[in-house]
Amino acid sequence: MPEAHLHRREALREHLRERELDALLVTNLLNVRYLTGFTGSNAALLVHAADRQGDEQRTAFGTDGRYRTQSAAQVPELERVIERPSAEALVAWAAKRPEEYRRVGFESQHVTVDGLDSLTEAAQEVELQRAPGMVEAQRQIKDDAEIEALRMACAAADRALVDLLEHGSIRAGRTEREIARELENRMLDYGAAGPSFETIVAAGANSAVPHHRPTDTVLAKGDFVKLDFGALVDGYHSDMTRTLVIGEPAEWQREIYEVVRTAQATGRAAAVPGAEVISVDNAAREVITQAGYGERFPHGLGHGVGLEIHEAPMLASTGVGTLTPGMAVTVEPGIYLAGRGGVRIEDTLVVRDDAPEILTLSSKELTVA
Repeated sequence: MPEAHLHRREALREHLRERELDALLVTNLLNVRYLTGFTGSNAALLVHAADRQGDEQRTAFGTDGRYRTQSAAQVPELERVIERPSAEALVAWAAKRPEEYRRVGFESQHVTVDGLDSLTEAAQEVELQRAPGMVEAQRQIKDDAEIEALRMACAAADRALVDLLEHGSIRAGRTEREIARELENRMLDYGAAGPSFETIVAAGANSAVPHHRPTDTVLAKGDFVKLDFGALVDGYHSDMTRTLVIGEPAEWQREIYEVVRTAQATGRAAAVPGAEVISVDNAAREVITQAGYGERFPHGLGHGVGLEIHEAPMLASTGVGTLTPGMAVTVEPGIYLAGRGGVRIEDTLVVRDDAPEILTLSSKELTVA
C-alpha cells in the first residue's frame, strides 16, 4: 500500500493549499497510519503543502526510539525525527525553518489544553492554526487499497458465519458466549487480525437489546439469535448483522423479520451518490414506521466504516452531508420488542455510481437453525 500513502498525502496537500496553510501537524494515530502506513503506538506527521510526490523534503515523520527500526521499514521515504514527545519535536523541527513553516495547522480535536501549551512553546515563531477534521474528511472516501482491505475483512466474517451454520454451531443448548468465541476464532482462521469489536450474540429476549453483550444465556427453541460481528484486516473493519431463529419461527417473528428485511433493502437502494444522509435514513425508517414499529427502531440507520468501526458519515436523522462514490457505510435497521426479541440486518457497502457494492454477502433470508 506504499503508493496509496503517497497519493493520500498529495490529496491532503491540495486541501492545505486551499486553506492557505503551509503544513499540517497530524497527531491522531489512525490519521498517521492512513497517511504513512505506520502502525506503532507513538507517532506524529508534519505534511508540508509545497511538497510533491517523490519530493517530500519538507515533510517529516516523528516517533520515539522504540520504533526506530519499524519506522525505517514502514516510512522509509520521509525525514524521520526520533524524539519523544513526537509532536512537539516536529514543531520544533519546523520552527528552525521559519521561512517554510509560517502557518501550521494542527488537529485541534485531538489535542488537549496542556498539549496545546506544549506545542505553542515548541513553535516559537511558527503560527499554529486550528485545523480539525481535515484528514477525517478525506478518509470518508475510500481508495482502491482501502476497499480491498474492507472486502477481505467482510469475506473473513462471511466465511466464519457460513462455517458456524454448516457445522450446526448455532443451536439450542449452546450459550451466547460459546458462539461468540467460536465466531471470533473462525474469523481468525480466515485471515482476520482480530474482531472489529466485541462480538454481539443475543438470544431470545436479549435480541431486543441493540448492543447486548454475550452472557451464559442458553439458546432455546423459538429464540431469535442476533449476531453482530466483524473482522479486522490490515487495520480495516467489517461490520454485519444477521438474525436467525432456532426452530420453526412464530408468525410475529416472520412479520418483523420481513419488515426489517424490506427496510434494509430500501435503505441499501437509497444509498446512492448525492443522496442526503438523512434521506437514506428516512427511506428505511419509513418502511418500519408504516408497519407500526417506528418507536421500536431507536438508532440511526448506519455509519461509515474503515480504520474505525464507527466513522463519518452517519446515516441518521441527525446526520449531515451527502453520499459520494467511494464512501463505505453500513445499513442496519432493526425492530426491538422488549421482553420478546428483536431483529437487525446489516450490510457493509460501498457507494458506487451505478448501484451500491455490497461487501457482506451472507444470505439475508430468515435462516432456521
